[in-house]
Amino acid sequence: MSTFNSLESRSYGQTNDVLRDALLATDPKSLMAQAAALRDEGHGRIQTWSPKVFIPLTQLCQNVCHYCTFSRPPSRLEAVYLSPEKVLEIARTGQRAGCTEALFTLGDKPELRFAHARKELARLGHETTLGYLAEMCDLVLRETGLLPHVNAGVMDGNGIAALRRVSVSQGLMLESLSDRLCQRGAPHYGSPDKVPAVRLETIRHAGELAVPFTSGILIGIGETREERIDSLLALQVLHRQYGHIQEIIIQNFRAKSGTLMANSREPDLDDLLWTIAAARIIFGPEMNIQAPPNLSPATFPALISAGINDWGGVSPVTPDHVNPEAPWPGIERLRQATASQGKLLARRLPIYPEYVRETARWQDASVAHHVLQLSDACGYARDDAWAPGTTAAVPPTPAANLPADARIESIIRRAMDGQGLDEDEIVTLFHARDVDFQRVCSAADELRQWVNGDIVTYAVNRNINYTNICSYKCGFCAFSKGNTDEALRGAPYDLDHSEVVRRTQEAWARGATEVCMQGGIHPHYTGDTYLALCRAVKKAVPDMHIHAFSPLEIAQGAATLGLTVAGYLMRLRAEGLSTLPGTAAEVLDDEVRAVLCPDKLTTTEWLEIMRTAHSVGLKTTATIMFGHVDMPRHWARHLLHIRSLQEKTGGFTEFVPLPFVHMEAPIALKGRTRRGPTFREVLLMHAVARLSLYPLVTNIQTSWCKLGHEGVRAALRAGANDLGGTLMNESISRAAGTQHGQEMPPKVMEALIRSVGRIPRQRDTLYQAVTEEIHQRGLEAAPLAPLILTPAKRKSQGRCEETVVG
Repeated sequence: MSTFNSLESRSYGQTNDVLRDALLATDPKSLMAQAAALRDEGHGRIQTWSPKVFIPLTQLCQNVCHYCTFSRPPSRLEAVYLSPEKVLEIARTGQRAGCTEALFTLGDKPELRFAHARKELARLGHETTLGYLAEMCDLVLRETGLLPHVNAGVMDGNGIAALRRVSVSQGLMLESLSDRLCQRGAPHYGSPDKVPAVRLETIRHAGELAVPFTSGILIGIGETREERIDSLLALQVLHRQYGHIQEIIIQNFRAKSGTLMANSREPDLDDLLWTIAAARIIFGPEMNIQAPPNLSPATFPALISAGINDWGGVSPVTPDHVNPEAPWPGIERLRQATASQGKLLARRLPIYPEYVRETARWQDASVAHHVLQLSDACGYARDDAWAPGTTAAVPPTPAANLPADARIESIIRRAMDGQGLDEDEIVTLFHARDVDFQRVCSAADELRQWVNGDIVTYAVNRNINYTNICSYKCGFCAFSKGNTDEALRGAPYDLDHSEVVRRTQEAWARGATEVCMQGGIHPHYTGDTYLALCRAVKKAVPDMHIHAFSPLEIAQGAATLGLTVAGYLMRLRAEGLSTLPGTAAEVLDDEVRAVLCPDKLTTTEWLEIMRTAHSVGLKTTATIMFGHVDMPRHWARHLLHIRSLQEKTGGFTEFVPLPFVHMEAPIALKGRTRRGPTFREVLLMHAVARLSLYPLVTNIQTSWCKLGHEGVRAALRAGANDLGGTLMNESISRAAGTQHGQEMPPKVMEALIRSVGRIPRQRDTLYQAVTEEIHQRGLEAAPLAPLILTPAKRKSQGRCEETVVG
């Protein structure tokens, strides 16, 4: 393998002859083994496919390729172009079937050859086929959200740029670099758009315009193996220059009746395998290499052994219009065939994960948000329709038909031995799918049972958000309001102390042992404001535990009084502050924070406030708010920060995963985030946190107001041991759009815990059991009285009226 690796890393030019000779001389079995090893290095055991709907916009073409049955004359077509209504009908059929890709295929510039095409285009309001194609891509994108991938033939830069605004990727098969195939009697004779130099120029333009591009070669049409290698090397040159070729297709010629090549010999399996292996060695580990499974119906599982990592687009609803004689394999058959080769099948988008992860570079702003809506944190297609805060059904766990990956098992063993995992190991766990995902969750559950037994804890508490006025503009927050921002959900308010005290007293009567107080960063608040809140609560209910003030509020309070953070925290503690919530953490990576909350605390500042709190005797929680613009590597760094600080201070009582609720979040409404984490990602966050923080953090909490009952049950089987608080008045997640209510009473909490065979136990904030008298107060609590929201005062107003909320 070292010979090929060293050659692969050199530039196109003087080494071509050496590489060509080496590929031709190497034993095919050895070549395939080396190719498969390279593929595993770059893609592990993930084998991808794209669920697509095939939209043949027109089957007219100015070319006359001798093997093609897609191209037809006007006399054999019911319609010269699909109408907008027909295009949309096909797209919606694909949408209902769960497709994410709308593959537009058409002949090259038919208006240059056919008067019928020119006449129909005029009726449709266009001069060119590409103009009509752009309109139809835009229609499908807007109406269905399917992501257009276009195979529009040879184009100049203007055509590619126009389609980039309405599609996510484009493609053009090079087919062959051989000019010989364009001569009289050869398959490309009479096809001006099949001239290799012309096709390479189109692919070059796509690179200049940063278009994720699909290309490849067609084998068995009269080319030699040497010419195949030269064709692949020509594509490699362009990819090295621009980085835009996301996929290389090795397509085997299929003889079709009614064509000039109907009696030509098709390439056999060995020839196809050799070419796939050569492509993998030329392009290296990272390239996505595909061979269509429907063109090798009896033998396609074997293609994996030669180094492919993708099956291409497979449609559950439309035929392969280019190869209509070759039906797609059913998805379950595709899954089983993939498993037979030791691989896991994963859905992808028309653009591959590495391009999804750099959306700003590779996508026009007009389509980027559509990509984000359909992608998961790794850049693959979302594997469910669930989103945090919704009442959508929790997706079922996929059936496992393979053993877990050996690397996953090794990482799990290290974690369960209490060894700290490194960043790459944690990222590997977050990438787990299918059986590997199940194994990570089951290992976390085993560790939970070992650490916590069958006890699941919860606290009876009350959230008191004393103001929703905030001078910060965090992109994820739908709770905060400007001083006079009536247009957003709910009016601005600033609670009187009398209302804070009333809610505290009512909470105590209902069995609460904690009030959790947080609010917006009010521009007129000072450190004395927070001190006064603690004083008021403690005076009214001396035994109430005050869990209050995010690190951002602590920083603001200290700054306004000219105190150090440590000095201010000690003053708060003297006034009754007991613990701090570890909120405002979002994701502890400044790359993410620069997008999500650029004016908020940095990662270092957040950690330093937590460290200081621990040093003055204040325990805190730790949170992560995930599933927006972040990726698994960011999550891993966050967990490592938490573990590192816990090793030094031991001050974290629990870790709380908070899935991003997207429905009303400003940054999501602007189309700049995903739809929150997938359900698989939510369970992985609980499970990986359990594994990577062991043995330093022993409590993993799950959020019922984000996940609902079924989601909580699943999280309790994936490493969680705590349900958090009953809340009484949850308002922050509710403002973001969650549909799971404001309170989960103790009786409901305990029934939920028992439903998964666990034992409920009410706890206080520091995980100590409460007295039976307190427990009974919670079980027998009266309904909550209406809230009173004190309106924000305005300069133009006199005394404010109070607002009663039922």
